[in-house]
Amino acid sequence: MTYALIGCGRIARHHIDAVLANNLNIIALCDVDTKNAHTLAEMSNINPSFFTDYMDMLNSCKPDLVAIATPSGNHTKIALDCIAMGANVLIEKPVSLSIEDADEIIKAAKEKGVVVGACHQNRFNRSVQKLKEAVDTGRFGQIFHITANIRWNRNKNYYDQAKWRGTWAQDGGCLMNQCIHNIDLLRWIMGSEAIEVFSYTKNFCHPYIEAEDFGVGVVKFANGGIGIIEGTVNVFPKNLEETLYVFGERGTVKLGGASVNRIDEWIFEDGLDCLDDVRREFSETPPDVYGFGHTPLYRDLINAIKYKSEPSVTALEGKKSMELILAMYESSFEGKPIQLPLKNVSTLNYIGGHHAV
Repeated sequence: MTYALIGCGRIARHHIDAVLANNLNIIALCDVDTKNAHTLAEMSNINPSFFTDYMDMLNSCKPDLVAIATPSGNHTKIALDCIAMGANVLIEKPVSLSIEDADEIIKAAKEKGVVVGACHQNRFNRSVQKLKEAVDTGRFGQIFHITANIRWNRNKNYYDQAKWRGTWAQDGGCLMNQCIHNIDLLRWIMGSEAIEVFSYTKNFCHPYIEAEDFGVGVVKFANGGIGIIEGTVNVFPKNLEETLYVFGERGTVKLGGASVNRIDEWIFEDGLDCLDDVRREFSETPPDVYGFGHTPLYRDLINAIKYKSEPSVTALEGKKSMELILAMYESSFEGKPIQLPLKNVSTLNYIGGHHAV
């Protein structure tokens, strides 16, 4: 299976490492800055063709699978062009920045008969997989509420490295960029559709970006469960933690670490296992917040392409997590609870606007 990557920035090395681990044939790298692509190739010891225009790459190489790791605001057009050329696609989070664009991607993929996945690799953390197994086998009983906390730091140097970061047209704020992975886990583990959101967002200390650096929200789910979200990039002086708490009638679990890669609490009424054993077997210590999930995510996507099935993290799943964040934005800007599903909502709606708090 031939592979090409569009966008060779901060996250690209994790994609290439995962692709190499899955024995794909990397035939092309594309980036508007040729230095990025050549540096990535040298670091990864690969010898692909290089492009600055992704349409030239698609026409010349016709890859079987294309990963899109560009600024978020470019995801939709690139994805649609790849799909039109018959390529399978993996889109970095978020899949798009609007409901309409996400729906267009999903529709185009179905019409063309290609596989499109969203890059929510934390679902493949060993800790998260163990938690999902406990949910699916009913060990919690009824899940009352889940709390997702993302307590990180992003300073001015981070935003200066790429001017698209923190803009409404190309990114959104901390909720859409840094927090979306844990928000995705919250709704995936809850196993129900979000039906209402109330949220506050604010820019406390990053006046040089348009969007928020802090957000909190309460989510009502169709099954009666409640989600609580707290996300910030204002933690002094560096990343503190990313945690996911699950509280049920017969179980309590806390996932922690830098990116929900560690099991901190594991208590169930059934007593089938103990914390020390579970922690030892299912906790990981990755070198950064991106974790080890890209390799199994790619493996899952490759199998979906081979066997003409759906990947575990579909474009629709990616849309739902993005939609929940758009609902948080809408609630904060309107100062009221917002009902889901949404229609015709985009980060572009908030250009020049002001947060409710």
